[in-house]
Amino acid sequence: MPDTTATRLLLVDDEQGLREPLASYLERQGFVVTQAASAAEARVILKQESPELVLLDIMMPGEDGLSLCRHLVETRAIPTIFLTARGEATDRIVGLEIGADDYVVKPFEPRELVARIRSVLRRAGRGVPGEVQQNEDFQFDGWRLDPLKRRLIAPDGAVVAISSVEFRLLVAFLEHPRQVLDRDRLLDMVQGREAHLFDRAVDNQVSRLRRKIEIDSRNPQLIQTVWGGGYMLAADVRRVPASL
Repeated sequence: MPDTTATRLLLVDDEQGLREPLASYLERQGFVVTQAASAAEARVILKQESPELVLLDIMMPGEDGLSLCRHLVETRAIPTIFLTARGEATDRIVGLEIGADDYVVKPFEPRELVARIRSVLRRAGRGVPGEVQQNEDFQFDGWRLDPLKRRLIAPDGAVVAISSVEFRLLVAFLEHPRQVLDRDRLLDMVQGREAHLFDRAVDNQVSRLRRKIEIDSRNPQLIQTVWGGGYMLAADVRRVPASL
């Protein structure tokens, strides 16, 4: 019988000679791996399964990995790690900006990838920043965030979809209300690793989050810019019993 407690991964790469040996290695490390040779095949799988993390090649025939990552960010809160070639520095930056959680450069050491996977899972919710009580939600300015279900509820009761990076960014703000958080600190909390090299990545994610929770994202009242300092959540935050 399959191990229902094992972490499920979706590996999307058109290069069979890399994909199949890598899937076998990851399975030996205790993961359950589903393979897809294209973005189109991955979309079909995603309608049937809910992986806990996606490993995604950037350069593929047809729809590329950046496009599929954008789809995941807009529709699913699934952490994503890009598998990139050395010459794709610009694509790596774009990937971080649109919501990817990390990247590894081909050729890579499989043990390094496993370490990255576990790190991203710890940060993801499976690894929520800070110590979140399991029976408590965050409540702020009429909004409510369930950190276990990763569900954001608007003041009118509507559920608002957020990406895994937006989720971790919001948790960082909620755990430090009315405190100025500079870009380096936010990047460490949200993406870690070499993301600090790309300051605009955090600005992009803040802009995306503002579009989700602000009445007017061009005149933000909740997540305020502190010039020369970073960003601050200008709202009181309460911990309340978790919603059903």
